[in-house]
Amino acid sequence: MGPDAVPVNPGDGPIPGDGWDTDPGTEPVAAPRLAVTSEVGTLRTVLLHRPGNELRRLTPRNNDQLLFDGIPWVERAQQEHDTFAGVLRERGVEVLLLADLLAETLAVSGAARIQGISAAVDARRLGHTLADELAAHLRGVPARELAEILMAGMTFDELPFEADTTSLVRRMHHGADFVIDPLPNLLFTRDSSFWVGPRVAITALALPARKRETSLTDLVYAFHPRFLGVRRAYESHTAPIEGGDVLLLARGVLAVGVGERTSPAGAEALARSLFDDNLAHTVLVVPIAQSRATMHLDTVCTMVDTDALVMYSAVRETLSAFTIQRAEDYERDGGKVIMRGPDPFLPAAADAMGIGKLRVIDTGLDGVTAEREQWDDGNNTLALRPGVVVAYERNEMTNARLLDAGIEVLPIPGSELGSGRGGPRCLSCPLSRDDV
Repeated sequence: MGPDAVPVNPGDGPIPGDGWDTDPGTEPVAAPRLAVTSEVGTLRTVLLHRPGNELRRLTPRNNDQLLFDGIPWVERAQQEHDTFAGVLRERGVEVLLLADLLAETLAVSGAARIQGISAAVDARRLGHTLADELAAHLRGVPARELAEILMAGMTFDELPFEADTTSLVRRMHHGADFVIDPLPNLLFTRDSSFWVGPRVAITALALPARKRETSLTDLVYAFHPRFLGVRRAYESHTAPIEGGDVLLLARGVLAVGVGERTSPAGAEALARSLFDDNLAHTVLVVPIAQSRATMHLDTVCTMVDTDALVMYSAVRETLSAFTIQRAEDYERDGGKVIMRGPDPFLPAAADAMGIGKLRVIDTGLDGVTAEREQWDDGNNTLALRPGVVVAYERNEMTNARLLDAGIEVLPIPGSELGSGRGGPRCLSCPLSRDDV
């Protein structure tokens, strides 16, 4: 077994990160069941990505293209992320890190290695000669190093072999140009996958800078031993849909934002897939403004309790929803659905959830403060259990309103993490929550 290989047979020992307690003298503790049926059930296991060298690829020349509003201070972003992960662990949450899972996956699976390299090395852009040479080199790279390259990218200057004088692509590119693009948005693990019940949905990210993220997430779910036997809820390679637009309002009830990142076709395809698998009975499709400030539904509202959400006050009265429901004779009648709307979102959501009314906690105290704190992800909270959320500390007014409403707020720093426009919910993909 190589130096970075991971044992896969029961007799070989535990797999790193597999959720088993292996301290000497202790009995193994089973990992939490992988399933998510709400936004607020007690969080047991979460997937994060600690920002790394992919953020060091950002420059004033490429940060807009790579979807960042500034150049983050990487060391501070890592400190902020470590604080976030520490808060989760202190509250009993098992934290899995994407970089570790990816390296472990590449160590145990040759198929994962081949697929990851194939997704990263684009012969249409590099030409077949250079692409073949690079792919051949990467197939022999240790798993941890390969995972780093797939996440952080590679420049022409970093190519580990001498230039082929017959490669026009290499001769015409600057050394600092990317032969493999970096993925600085990986830290927003919510978008490339999300769970509905015991199944995982692999998304289709809309913008070119993020499309390859799902290839890495897909490898982990397909080949890492922790996820053996996990079934897929939805896979789309055409219609865009992103996890930040999907809220699990209650068991069987989802809201899907349609705007800059998720298309109507993506929302409809998700709804029908969930109906086919009997994972949902109602999907609320919510149009949102196609702008940077409101790129996802979870930038304007997130659940903070079983009957409460925090919401950007400017959209409270205007947010609407189309309701799609699984008809009683859905299977017998070839996938018949009932569709109505648009109707006001809040009463439509409450009706679908089977509650009288949703409690709404507005962002900020006035229009200017609300707009500032919405931009700084004041609405983007991560619930650890009903009535307990993680939020960026900078959104003082919104956090104060949450506290006044009886919601416990666990504040974390986010000055650098927020430069990519994402809060605690964006930074996390829950894998296991208790039912509520």
